[in-house]
Amino acid sequence: MKTTKILMTLAILAGTSLFASDGAKLYNSCAACHGANAEKKALGKSEIIKGWNVEKTVAALKGYKDGSYGKEMKGVMKGQVSRLSDEDIKAVAEHIATLK
Repeated sequence: MKTTKILMTLAILAGTSLFASDGAKLYNSCAACHGANAEKKALGKSEIIKGWNVEKTVAALKGYKDGSYGKEMKGVMKGQVSRLSDEDIKAVAEHIATLK
């Protein structure tokens, strides 16, 4: 019985991680404008996001999504983040925070 519980727990954890967002993979669609290491001003207009912490990036992405954040890039970014879940936003923000 104990082995069954352990195996069930491991199966649940493995299944959960299969559905977890992959921030690096999600960032691939951002890299065309922001650069591979977030070192570029997107289309020459945005801030450089390299060095942003998770909280700042999450706030910006959620703000783009709900229309409360952004300047020139507001329309472009709203379209980009509209497909992202809150979990995706957190995952890509965590990835951006690791870029050096």
